[in-house]
Amino acid sequence: MKQLIKNDWQTVIGPEFDKEYYRQLHQFLKHEYQTQTIYPDMYHIFQAFEWTSYHDTKVVILGQDPYHGPNQAHGLSFSVLPGNKVPPSLQNIYKELQADLGIAPVKHGYLKYWAQQGVLLLNSVLTVRQGKAFSHQGKGWETLTNQVIQKLSQKGGVVFILWGKAAKAKSNLIDISKNTIISSTHPSPFSANYGFFGSRPFSQTNKALQKYHEQPIDWQLPQQPQDN
Repeated sequence: MKQLIKNDWQTVIGPEFDKEYYRQLHQFLKHEYQTQTIYPDMYHIFQAFEWTSYHDTKVVILGQDPYHGPNQAHGLSFSVLPGNKVPPSLQNIYKELQADLGIAPVKHGYLKYWAQQGVLLLNSVLTVRQGKAFSHQGKGWETLTNQVIQKLSQKGGVVFILWGKAAKAKSNLIDISKNTIISSTHPSPFSANYGFFGSRPFSQTNKALQKYHEQPIDWQLPQQPQDN
């Protein structure tokens, strides 16, 4: 079993790394990283898992694939590295956070503080070519991340935040007798006005966590991006 993640996720999804689909994905990625510019860098592909262990995961925010501009993606859905402008979808997430809980937007998009509290910021596809959204779809990542969702569903007491059609399509992997699904349109500027704004996902999430006797998430990000 390949050791790719340095916490309990390795035990939970490690067997996937020895399966044929993952071997083919690994070969594909090896060639891509050698011949193309790929995001995130290969050392941060599994960053979301490193910062939010299986045991600690209370909330999943599901994205599609990483940002495909330089120095943005670092392995967490919707999050960007310090020094980047806040991307449009994340700006809308911050707007809804303010409307929902009165938390004013910060000027960065580094979501590590959420991850450290048990929010798994998961993309369905974990890598992308520079400038080409969805370029690594259908190569095997979805098989792995579907397994992640199912393992968390089996654990129970997890809140799954599904924004947009692609994320909502994963709801059939989740046992709603043991978990909570909060869904709406995507926070993208193209769809935020059609059901994302006003959906109050943050207060809903904290209510569900209290029902599961879990500590609510402190959604207030630090004013300056912190890396500790």
